Amino acid sequence: MRVLITGATGFVGRHLSILALSRKGTRVYGLVRRSSDDLVRGAVPVRGDLLSKKSMIDVLLKVRPDRIYHLAGQASVARSWKDPKMTLDVNVGGTRALLEAAHRTGSKARILICGSADEYGASARRRGKITENFPLKPVSPYGVSKLAQSILGLHYFSTYGLWVVRTRAFNHIGPGQRAHFVVPSFARQIADISAGMQKPEIKVGNLAAVRDFTDVRDVVRAYWLALEKGKAGEVYNVCSGRPRRVAEILRFYLRVSSVKIKVSQDRSRLRASDMPRLVGDARKLARDTRWKPRVRFETTLRDVLNEAKGRK
Repeated sequence: MRVLITGATGFVGRHLSILALSRKGTRVYGLVRRSSDDLVRGAVPVRGDLLSKKSMIDVLLKVRPDRIYHLAGQASVARSWKDPKMTLDVNVGGTRALLEAAHRTGSKARILICGSADEYGASARRRGKITENFPLKPVSPYGVSKLAQSILGLHYFSTYGLWVVRTRAFNHIGPGQRAHFVVPSFARQIADISAGMQKPEIKVGNLAAVRDFTDVRDVVRAYWLALEKGKAGEVYNVCSGRPRRVAEILRFYLRVSSVKIKVSQDRSRLRASDMPRLVGDARKLARDTRWKPRVRFETTLRDVLNEAKGRK
């Protein structure tokens, strides 16, 4: 089986590449802009411009993939507020170019469009866990761009018959995530303090926020199963279904630290439209694919901390 992954050098893309390479008979191609881009060992680089339909047609004709995982894009909510045009151009334009290329080449590949819980936006204010039937009310440029990606995926499925599945992933965490996200931010600050590289004070944002965290290694299993066992045209939440306050993560790291640490709020870490609660319901995914999270929350937090310590 031939697998094409856009965003293969990113946080999720690298974990998905590792999973795909572990499957017997699978050849993994990672879309790159430069030959120097760092892929997981064993993945084959294929150069292309995601914003160019012509370039993507060339890529698809060259690779002839059986599976396409579209993960590439601008993934920061905070950055989307600073540059909404770039966020929309990259996320929406890239998805359109890929889907149009698949349509023009007559591709029979199963395609996954990786969306986000940010598509629900203001609906998170409603009580209960968020299902796929909740209204879509994004409140950030990032959320708008992910919703547009999802609509494009549905359009190419219903109009042109492309085999498309969409996902809406809630917060995912694990080794390899960039430091501006909450868990690696805490972990790296704790590691720096333990190593004497930072004074014993940790900077935090909104500790009262409630989120649904899933280990990235469980998330990529969900993506894999969504294409193998999911239903074309459907959308699936990917989440643990368990609410956790951000303060719970901080308490864990403070508890395992050997240093007494002061906690200070940094207003620059607060978002313009932060939802107080964002918790999902993944029963639809479990029903269709039998997926469920396997990695314990504490294991994930320890893995991220150990990685942060290993950088010193």
